[in-house]
Amino acid sequence: MTALPQHIAFIMDGNGRWGERRGLSRLDGHRAGVKNIRPTIKSLHSKGVKYVTLYAFSTENWNRPADEVTGILNLVEEIMVVESQELHKNGVRLRHIGSLEGIPAKLQGLINDALKLTAANTSMTLGVAFNYGGRAEIIEAVRRIIQSGTKPAELNEKKFRDYLYTADFPDVDLVIRTGGELRSSNLLIWQTAYSEYYFTPVLWPDFNEEELEKALQAYSQRERRFGGLNRKSHA
Repeated sequence: MTALPQHIAFIMDGNGRWGERRGLSRLDGHRAGVKNIRPTIKSLHSKGVKYVTLYAFSTENWNRPADEVTGILNLVEEIMVVESQELHKNGVRLRHIGSLEGIPAKLQGLINDALKLTAANTSMTLGVAFNYGGRAEIIEAVRRIIQSGTKPAELNEKKFRDYLYTADFPDVDLVIRTGGELRSSNLLIWQTAYSEYYFTPVLWPDFNEEELEKALQAYSQRERRFGGLNRKSHA
């Protein structure tokens, strides 16, 4: 039986559809999705999960309608002000995964303030993938490696991961995607090479404690082989 995942990544899909199905705006759906983050983190924290990554806003999401993008940015500002205090109170370290380039100056400041506030916390690390793309991360890592003067013969997997945004995170054990889509959407390409995936049609605002338990139960029944053989079939 597979143990509790050390690092879980969430693709929080379905917020906009959740709002539309209720005759609300897509932004109302995003707001409902934000409200669902706190109970999810609280539950994982109580279970002893040490690393959680939330895919909040991809580099491709800038292509959405301007009013939706603006609304999401305003929501993130609210999160940084309110939720950073709650996270700090519970000993959670907040990490930004992605680029600050192109993000409004006010929001950049709020993100940096939240990171500083929670930097010394150790009970859990919460990574927020905001303005993030997996391919862009790898390209940025390659640029930094070249700039460092690293010689080709010196480069290996361990050294390469030191240049990723998640250098101090373990690889992802479990990726949970809500909303019914069956793809990874450019999330943590390097870090999810051997991750287990759990897909559910449940929209993110409706992903509650019961749904989380289903995902963890499914994970517990997997046998992670990392390219090796199934123990039973090899016996």
